[in-house]
Amino acid sequence: MLLISEIMIGNPQIDSFEELVVVLKTISKASDERFFRMDVKPDYADVPDNWEDRLEAAFY
Repeated sequence: MLLISEIMIGNPQIDSFEELVVVLKTISKASDERFFRMDVKPDYADVPDNWEDRLEAAFY
């Protein structure tokens, strides 16, 4: 299972929500993980209200 917290910790160069979306898309394509869990809310200034939907769409 892929955790959002692990992505954020493993990629300290991410400075915005939009960068997180790009990294998540890249990881999901390169990984054989079938499940994704949003265990924390991203702490970036540009996190939209629909952040969960956006991350889920990026993963799948």
